[in-house]
Amino acid sequence: MANLKEIRNRISSVSSTMQITSAMKMVSAAKLKKAQDAITAMRPYADKLTELLQSLSATLDADSGSKFSEQREVKKVLIVAITSNRGLAGAFNSNIIKEVNKLTSETYANQEVSYVAIGKKANDAFKKTNKVIANKSEVFDDLTFENVAEIAQLLMDKFVAGEYDKIEIVYNKFKNAATQIVTTEQFLPIVPVEGEANSNADYIFEPSKEEIVEQLIPKSLKTQLYKGIRDSFASEHGARMTAMHKATDNAKELRDQLKLTYNKARQAAITNEILEIVGGAEALNN
Repeated sequence: MANLKEIRNRISSVSSTMQITSAMKMVSAAKLKKAQDAITAMRPYADKLTELLQSLSATLDADSGSKFSEQREVKKVLIVAITSNRGLAGAFNSNIIKEVNKLTSETYANQEVSYVAIGKKANDAFKKTNKVIANKSEVFDDLTFENVAEIAQLLMDKFVAGEYDKIEIVYNKFKNAATQIVTTEQFLPIVPVEGEANSNADYIFEPSKEEIVEQLIPKSLKTQLYKGIRDSFASEHGARMTAMHKATDNAKELRDQLKLTYNKARQAAITNEILEIVGGAEALNN
């Protein structure tokens, strides 16, 4: 059994760790509220805008379709991996990395795959492959629509230029503080919704359906990427809050066990001292 000094040092160390994890939990909880409100507010708008443009694209003739809807033989794929810049968030980052690796080795095993890393953890995971064409981890330092729009514009330019035939986004979709859903979305080309060609028959488009689509598609794509990053940002704080909550509980349990061990060791030491005293007294009497 460890001596009393060693147990006291371990109790002190675990208590310090518990204070740190508890503080990190509270910080993440505060940030989560703001991030959750942001993604909850914009998600209906982003989803409706995407739905509208997909429906509009389905009504266009092939010759008048947008350059962002062009379907090509998939030879080169670009995967946008959205993680966090920091760890201590449970399986938040590893789940994204596993999904990207699965897409690379299974879904696109016969295609040439490159990556755009949004988050230092994604960059660290894939930079050894020499296939990371851009690291945009700094976007989390100032997460605004304008900064995300620059990344979306980069992706659109590469698709239009023919550098990539398909672009996918992989991120954690926020459900609640304890649940994040790994999601893969096709960013480009835009896939028209089948079976909804007549859903807009009652609308009058001015100046024309084609011009509206051409103007709104870039905005929709930028909004889609912004929503994905916002989802991931909220999921990160939810995952970290949950992880730090569990870590605090585990530290408390370990501290209680160490205190029990310390008390037992202390009682055993006192009992031994009493026995030594009694034994010494009896030896003097004899």
